[in-house]
Amino acid sequence: MKSKKLFPVNLAVLVGLVGFIFVSCSEKSNEWDPYYSWQSRNALWFEQAADSARTAIAAAKAQYGNDWEVHCQWRMFKSLQRSTDYPGKLTDSIVCKIVRKGQGTKEIDFTSQVLLHYRGWLMPSEYISENNSDKETKMVVFSQSYYGEFDPTTATPMQMYAGGGIEGFQTALQYMVEGDKWYVYIPQQLAYKAEIHDVIPAYSTLLFLLEVVGVYDKSSDVPDQK
Repeated sequence: MKSKKLFPVNLAVLVGLVGFIFVSCSEKSNEWDPYYSWQSRNALWFEQAADSARTAIAAAKAQYGNDWEVHCQWRMFKSLQRSTDYPGKLTDSIVCKIVRKGQGTKEIDFTSQVLLHYRGWLMPSEYISENNSDKETKMVVFSQSYYGEFDPTTATPMQMYAGGGIEGFQTALQYMVEGDKWYVYIPQQLAYKAEIHDVIPAYSTLLFLLEVVGVYDKSSDVPDQK
């Protein structure tokens, strides 16, 4: 089968720019800049996600002890490409929120082939409305493997190597199993950093919804997808 590439191919994009509550130069759409203070706002968005994760994890550990993972949706994982010999920075890690736990037992490593459904967003931001009269907050999809509302009967999963994406994406996959469905926040340091990548601005924190459909060895034949 032909595989859909997650990176660097520019998939269908919901056109728009991003920003979330900051002051504009003007109310006119041709002067409104949704990228206002983009780097600092994206850093704050990731820090807020990390704070939510750390708070929830601490509460679960306090209440359930060693069984905390059973009772907590949130996880934080240090990049597998960063040294484990020192604590490192907050942005050495990704933040994950579990939507559904899978029943798969096969571990995903750097060389594994995976089938997955995914959608990726930029941070929530303000846009001028179509009638140019007010602003509206929305999130821009920059890449996806399906369109519209997700329908498992018609959506075709994408095939890729677990080590083929950006650093934060690789890390997330290698902690997942078949059937897992997670939201994953990736700081710009584990994504495209200072580079502009297709419609993704420099210094962007990325949010993905990932669902692992299948896991296969590097040399295995992956079943054709409809």
